[in-house]
Amino acid sequence: MKEIILIKNGELALKGLNRSTFEDILIKNIRRRLKPLGEFEYRKEQSTVCVIPADSSVDMDEASARVGRVFGIACYSRALMVEKNMEEILKYTPEYLSSQLKNASTFKVEGKRADKKFPLTSPELSALTGAAVLEKFPHLKVDVKNPEVLITIEIREKNAFIRGNQTKGAGGMPTGTAGKAAVLISGGIDSPVAAYMMAKRGLSLIAVHFASPPYTSPQAEEKVHKLLREVSKYSGNITLFTVGFTEIQEQIRGNCPEDLFTLVMRRFMMRIAQRIACKEDCHALITGESLGQVASQTLLALGCTDSVVDMPVFRPLIGLDKDEIISVSRKIDTFDISIEPFEDCCTVFTPKHPKTKPQQSVLENAEKLLDVDALVEKALENTKVMNICF
Repeated sequence: MKEIILIKNGELALKGLNRSTFEDILIKNIRRRLKPLGEFEYRKEQSTVCVIPADSSVDMDEASARVGRVFGIACYSRALMVEKNMEEILKYTPEYLSSQLKNASTFKVEGKRADKKFPLTSPELSALTGAAVLEKFPHLKVDVKNPEVLITIEIREKNAFIRGNQTKGAGGMPTGTAGKAAVLISGGIDSPVAAYMMAKRGLSLIAVHFASPPYTSPQAEEKVHKLLREVSKYSGNITLFTVGFTEIQEQIRGNCPEDLFTLVMRRFMMRIAQRIACKEDCHALITGESLGQVASQTLLALGCTDSVVDMPVFRPLIGLDKDEIISVSRKIDTFDISIEPFEDCCTVFTPKHPKTKPQQSVLENAEKLLDVDALVEKALENTKVMNICF
């Protein structure tokens, strides 16, 4: 008898001949998250991953919480692994699930007999277990359509598993199965959400942040570190590149028309981010832009921003409104950090009347007043690197 975690993968079931590769990456990601908690055994059984602690000292509450933040998991549950005999199943089911059953009014037992050599059929298994539950909890009623507690008894090749209600997992695809991308991270609400959403689709992440001291403070950089630590609970470790951006912004202010400040700045950011992305073997950039949210995020402005790079730019928030973005930020615990009053470089030298319908040729003419290549090279040389660990 031992408590374990049963994990059901979702989309991986559609992967055909590649499915095993995706499952192996999922298990590797789970292993990394749980390693600090102790030793575990990992078993693949059909569409289920069994996570079995080596001993009873493991903090199963913390292990379950960490599993719940791993992408690629549709749902999971703590379960009791017992011998494949009815005596143990009938004894331990009411005992193990007592905390769920004593506060419920309805239940259902669902038997799953993967091992067809087991002497009872699935309906017989369900009926006998249900009778044992009712004997211990006579206040309960059976509801086969919408029970408060769904008890599942799985008969597998080696053991039987007893579990109650499942918990919804993080969903998506295992991190690292879709390649690697660089997210442009600010201290605001949007970009951490964008990072989370693309990691959910299987991308490994690096992050690029632009700092402009003395216009931006050390607290603004620490704010970014805190945001990435929250995102890394889902995505895994993130390498952060903090780019010194002060001189570029001062050159833009001193030489370019005011209404183009933000757009020229964004074009510099994209150039620098692409250089870092290529060096780190990334194949896309990620931004937190939402169409029409601010002047630099109009359709024409985004086109002018993208024109200076030749790799895909993913904008997972492009069709979301602010309330929808905030909802996700609260879910992943970044909202309260994002609203801390330490502003990033995007607020430096903000024009009073920014251009919303820019022309590519006008921006290119404005940039001719700057030594673009030299400024980019100098900024790259003035870049700090640190690892953000979940």
